[in-house]
Amino acid sequence: MVRGFSAMKILVADKISPKGVAFLRQQPGFEVVEAYGSSPEKILELVKDVHAIAVRSETKVTREVFAAAPLLKVVGRAGVGVDNVDVDAATERGVVVMNTPGGNTIATAELTFTHILCGARPIAQAVASMRAGNWDRKTLSGVELFKKTLGIIGFGRIGGEVAKRAVAFGMRVLAYDPYLAASRAKALQVEAVSLDEILAQADYITVHMPLTPETENMLAAAAFEKMKAGVRVFNCARGGIINEDALVAALKSGKVAAAGLDVYPSEPLAKDSPLRSAPNLNLTPHLGASTKEAQESVGIEIAEQIADVLNGGAIRNAVNMPGIDAATAAALAPYTDLGAKLGALLGQLAPRQVTRLRATYHGKLNGLDTNPVTRAIQAGFLRRAAGDGVNVVNAPVVLQRLGIEFEAVNSDAAADYTELIQVEVDVAGGEGVSVRGTLIGKNNQPRVVGINGHEVEVAAKGKLLVLENEDRPGIVGLIGTILGNDGVNIADMSLSRISKGGTACTVVRVDHEPSGKARDEIKGNPAIKSARFVQL
Repeated sequence: MVRGFSAMKILVADKISPKGVAFLRQQPGFEVVEAYGSSPEKILELVKDVHAIAVRSETKVTREVFAAAPLLKVVGRAGVGVDNVDVDAATERGVVVMNTPGGNTIATAELTFTHILCGARPIAQAVASMRAGNWDRKTLSGVELFKKTLGIIGFGRIGGEVAKRAVAFGMRVLAYDPYLAASRAKALQVEAVSLDEILAQADYITVHMPLTPETENMLAAAAFEKMKAGVRVFNCARGGIINEDALVAALKSGKVAAAGLDVYPSEPLAKDSPLRSAPNLNLTPHLGASTKEAQESVGIEIAEQIADVLNGGAIRNAVNMPGIDAATAAALAPYTDLGAKLGALLGQLAPRQVTRLRATYHGKLNGLDTNPVTRAIQAGFLRRAAGDGVNVVNAPVVLQRLGIEFEAVNSDAAADYTELIQVEVDVAGGEGVSVRGTLIGKNNQPRVVGINGHEVEVAAKGKLLVLENEDRPGIVGLIGTILGNDGVNIADMSLSRISKGGTACTVVRVDHEPSGKARDEIKGNPAIKSARFVQL
């Protein structure tokens, strides 16, 4: 408990479960202030002496709010998204921001399956017809789920729950997730397949991925072309994964027999949106977490998390900092930054079917508590797979859920640097991938010093082209010419070979991302074995 104050004040700015509020009131030394619907000006006044704020999505916790709250220790969001909280401002002031990512899992899975059922049987249309005084049995025929194929794109918590319900209905379930382990797929009675296999085989398709640059417009016109005629498509995850224009066109052509959406790129949905008049499309206004049980669950969960932080206990589901004290965090900050960058680099270089992630610490790091560094590596590695939903607190759980084993090793083996981190992955049926990094200079600048056994040396920041190429004359000139013609400036370059005439590694740090044409030209050269563009 924070010392020096008679009570720690908690502002409940948005209405959460009464059981959550009651839990906070029962804690010794807590004072709870409920101020639902307060104006921004009133919030600024109320936060002057609060130690915690609990919100849902209505109240905006802005930079001005943090500046007006010198005692603030924690902001708890009863829900998943933290768009209404200025997380950067919170981090600058040492305020923990937490959410409750698991509270709406069942609610969203059940809503998804409700959409699937309504896509199979025209329930909404039948209700409207009956209310209009009709009896349209013949025109309102549907199809069965039994023995049909459901394709689940994205197999996290919610995707797994949808799969359980589909199996209970006697469906064949295909799952596409680049990070899904075979063991987890087998345990849930699903088949791990490629995205194209789902598009070609599924009678029903539902998406459960975070919205990232890789997943935005994942299901667009080209994807619909690959689907079976009469497919049914659903999205209760994030707006933007399914291209709305392409979906409307597919519904009008009959390629898609029915669809259901709960989320949209812009909310609320515009009154003149073409979605509103599209045939056989069920629309709901972002109801994924809108159940009594889900709201009660997240309300109680965030109350417990806030109490833990204020009482000096564990920090759970933090989105902006690891659960360590400030002094330790400051000492480890350079290593944590290096670990996050190495994890992100490896996550973008590694194949998808990873079975094990390993971090090995050499030199000075052996005498430190490397757990925060380990968490940073895990979170960086998973960013590509799980988007912004992964952080240093939940990264180990996400790894476990994906079936990826993790190992941290403190090594006494001689190394070329006084402090060195090596991060590597094992890949089912393929070669592993490894990266190495260290800190250089008085300012502890993070550097990449190894990739797949090749000794390189490049700043661990910005935008990198990582190439594997034949060791032969002209490669540097080739790359420089292509990038120069594309208007891309080279900031740094490192080359390495293990043996003359073998495979070399070239790392080029550039000022901005090359165009698709330039990247295709590089990849298309027969001397280039692989080319990856990564961002750190």
